[in-house]
Amino acid sequence: MSIPVPAPVRGFFRRHTALTRALEIVVRPIEAQSKKAVFGCKMCGQCILHETGMTCPMGCPKTLRNGPCGGVRMGGQCEVLPEMMCVWVKAERRSRWLPWRGAILKIQPALDWSRKGSSAWVNVLAGRHGKETS
Repeated sequence: MSIPVPAPVRGFFRRHTALTRALEIVVRPIEAQSKKAVFGCKMCGQCILHETGMTCPMGCPKTLRNGPCGGVRMGGQCEVLPEMMCVWVKAERRSRWLPWRGAILKIQPALDWSRKGSSAWVNVLAGRHGKETS
């Protein structure tokens, strides 16, 4: 489930880089505070909350974006931080309640670490999200 942004909108933001940077400055703090409080967002700049049961996969100590490692403990705890529930166990359980529950099965592209700390919302508008990167 990707967010469709019309090509003219993406083109506008790509052509007007100063406006895109200004929007980033305004939007980033709002996005960071709201998504961190609600979803534990780590601001990777390539949000896939809607495909991971509204659970931020970047909360995984190993930053795994395509499912759990082989070390999930019997009770669902993390291999690295046993006091923490595995992010992917939470994601799978939460995704059961969503109308788009099958989205968790989608294979995610590798993370572009150069976007860490940037606004995923602005990146989507500018067409800099996931496979849309050019």
